[in-house]
Amino acid sequence: MSKKCDISGVGVQSGNNVSHANNRSRRRFLPNLQVVSLLSDSLGKIFKLKVCSKTLRSIEHNGGLDAYLESTSNTKLTEEAKKIKKSIAKKKASN
Repeated sequence: MSKKCDISGVGVQSGNNVSHANNRSRRRFLPNLQVVSLLSDSLGKIFKLKVCSKTLRSIEHNGGLDAYLESTSNTKLTEEAKKIKKSIAKKKASN
């Protein structure tokens, strides 16, 4: 099970624990992943995805999954999100 956001691709970062005596030991910073069901209005489908809380806030701010994917460039999206975005665009073009 990967610790990666299915939409934005945010993953694990690494760094140091620094003690008061300035001793350093390696640690991992894990993303705040939530398993959520997101509804695509144009497709009428529900997608169950692992999304970090920051991305979830951005989706709600933009007015839903469809609006978020349309407003975000492909360079900032994962392959799975690009597939969803492409199917949404195809559905809107056919209507």
